[in-house]
Parts: sequence; structure tokens; C-alpha cells
Amino acid sequence: MSAPRITVLGTGYLGATHAVCMAALGFEVLGMDVDKAKVEALAAGQLPFYEPGLDTLLVEQLATGRLRFTTSYAEVAEFGDVHFIGVGTPQKPGENAADMRYVDAVVDGLAPHLTRPCLIAGKSTVPVGTAERLADRVAELAPAGADAELCWNPEFLREGFAVEDTLHPDRLVFGVRSEKAEQTLREVYATPIGEGTPVVVTDFATAQLVKVAANSFLATKISFINAMAEVCEAAGGNVVTLADAIGYDARIGRRFLNAGLGFGGGCLPKDIRAFMARAGELGAGEALTFLQEVDAINMRRRTRTVDLAKELLGGTVLGARVAVLGAAFKPDSDDVRDSPALAVAASLQLQGAQVVVYDPEANANAKRVFPTLRCVDSATEAITGADVILHLTEWKEFRELDPVQVATMVEQRNIVDGRNALDVDAWRGAGWHYRSLGRP
Repeated sequence: MSAPRITVLGTGYLGATHAVCMAALGFEVLGMDVDKAKVEALAAGQLPFYEPGLDTLLVEQLATGRLRFTTSYAEVAEFGDVHFIGVGTPQKPGENAADMRYVDAVVDGLAPHLTRPCLIAGKSTVPVGTAERLADRVAELAPAGADAELCWNPEFLREGFAVEDTLHPDRLVFGVRSEKAEQTLREVYATPIGEGTPVVVTDFATAQLVKVAANSFLATKISFINAMAEVCEAAGGNVVTLADAIGYDARIGRRFLNAGLGFGGGCLPKDIRAFMARAGELGAGEALTFLQEVDAINMRRRTRTVDLAKELLGGTVLGARVAVLGAAFKPDSDDVRDSPALAVAASLQLQGAQVVVYDPEANANAKRVFPTLRCVDSATEAITGADVILHLTEWKEFRELDPVQVATMVEQRNIVDGRNALDVDAWRGAGWHYRSLGRP
């Protein structure tokens, strides 16, 4: 029996990564997007975003002939045995709920062309109940009828580690309604399953809840330690030492207990808000009211970071030159969606600061979001003449800056470490006024 041929609908971060990695696992893959320019760029070996290692893998897989891209739903339907849905579900403008227009458009575009047996596997993060609704829609539109089956297979990618997480996932979740769907997914993921990746087979509802539940837990853990940072600042404690101490408890663990500027990006913020909105629709809103405070704690860290810069400058940033190191929401990414670093930079500029931003990968995206921000091409250019430096994305390049050398470039030796990632003793030893979130 030949291996199933795979299609991936949507070639953004999730879709492009999945398409490339499925080809790397040996499958014939056809990626599809309605954006012709994006398809042409991918077909030419050019990624529309930064993800370590994926650019090289894209070029390699195109060269094998196993990976192609198209804008045609008809071609996708004719080619594929397994169709992965990998489009975005952003937050609705003016609401907390997820915007499902892209997922719905894919199903409405693909299903009428499905004339033979196939499996549609949703990977997008969606409100619980979506898979059930889409299964009905496929049954209504697909000429193949019940032979065009839908399942849900949520993704768990970490930006900066997406290739590793796709090729060697820490778990696979199959939300299925038949043994045939389960067996097809096991065939697709035979390599990681053979390496020992655990498989959780479940119903539609649980499969859709897994991703938002995981993100809500991680967001809660991050906001918990940031709440402790607020208490440490009031009491004169050290949140880094506190996190080390409680992290030795195996029930708690040290990961995601790094106090600082908080979380951002295209997943955690919008996912917890959509989760709250959906729980409210289901009549279970009270169960997730704590996520409102999780979100609020996270947003307060941005305001506090701005306040620390103002405190170092005598109460105002008006007219001060501020060097912002970092624009992406995390290192090894060019993603500036809901980026705490970029939000702080914009706030400082609105308060009259002369803000200069540098990020190794995210400058172009930062300029698109905030065209009035000045972005420069090096840390040296950003730092030179600064009255205060804000370290807001913990790129390795920034962590390894020499405080003695940097001191020769600035106007004033003031630094706010928004990620608690710098060597506080080295910076203070070099004569810097060093402030961070949750430390004296």
C-alpha cells in the first residue's frame, strides 16, 4: 500500500512548517494558499517568516520534488489523501472570541471538490465545538459524502523550535470518530510514533480543548511568577531566587517561572481570551474567570517596565534617547504579534522619548506595525548615545553584551532588564544603574 499523499491548506507559520516537515518525513506534499505571492515565494524557496532551520529544510525538500505549492482547491482535492487545515484563528477585532473566517473558508473551498475517500485533519487552534460543526459542513458539501471524514489533530509548536516540534513532537493528539481515521493518522505520524512519541486518542471536544488548556496553564504559570514579582518589589524580595527555590519542588518545576515582561505572540494571549469567550458561550464562564487576572497581570508588566525606565530618568522619558533591544515577542522569532517589547517601545515613544529599536530578525515586522518607530541595524547603533537601555527580548546577542564596553557608548549608564536575563553583578559592577522586574 502506497503512503498517503498530504496537502496542507494555509501556508502561514503553522501550515508552511507542517508542509515542509511532512515532506522531510518522506511524504509527497502539496501546500495550498489563496495568497498567490506567498505561494510563489515558497515555491522559490523563500519563507515569509523567520524560523531557525526551516529555510534550509524548505530548499532541501523542494529539491527532492516531494514538495510543491498551489493556489487551487481543485488540485488539492485531486492530489491529496490527507488534507491538513493550518490557517490562523486570530482574535476578532473588538472581541475576545476567535475569528473563524479562515477555517470556514478553507472547508467551504475544499469540500465541494472532494469526490473520493480522504481525511481532513484540522490543526488550527479553534473554539471547542468547531470540529463538530465543520464535520457537518463537509458532509453537506462533499460529493464523497461519508468517505470524506474530518478529525482534529492539534498542533503544539513552539516558535523557535517548530521544526523539532513537528519532526519529534512530545505528544500527538488524535480527535477521531472512526478507527479508519486513527489508523490514517498513525500512518502519517509513523516515524515519530516509532521513536516513542505518545499518542492520545480522544473525542472531538477533548482534542480541541487540549491546546487551549495547555496554553492557559502556561500563561497562568508565567503570570503567577509575575504576580510574585509584584509582591517581591513591594516587600524587597528577589523573584529570581524565589523562583529557583520553589522550582526545586517537582510538583512545580522551574520551567516557565521566569519573571519579566510577560508573554505575547500569536498564541497565548489570543488563545486564553478565546477560551474565556467560548466558555461563556457554553455557560461555563465562571470556570475561567481566573484567566482574566492572568491576562491583567501580564499586561501590567508592560506598564511597570515603562515606569522603571521613567524612574531611572528622574520621573520622565520626555526627550530622552531610549535604546530598546528587542521587538519580537521572544528570541529566535520575527513574530511581533502582541509583543510586550514592541508595546513598551511604542508607549515610551508616545510619552515623548526618542526611541531606537534593534532586533536581529523582527525590525521589518516592527516597522509594519509601528511605522513611526525608528529601527536600526545593530545593537551598537541603538545603544550609542542612549540615556537608558531596555533589554526586552532575550536574544543571545543581547545577553552576551559586555557592560564595560557598552558603558563607553552611552550617555547615561541606565538599564532596565525586562527579562531578568542579564548578569546583574557584572552590570552593576561596571557602574550601571540596573533595574529589573521583581528584584531589588
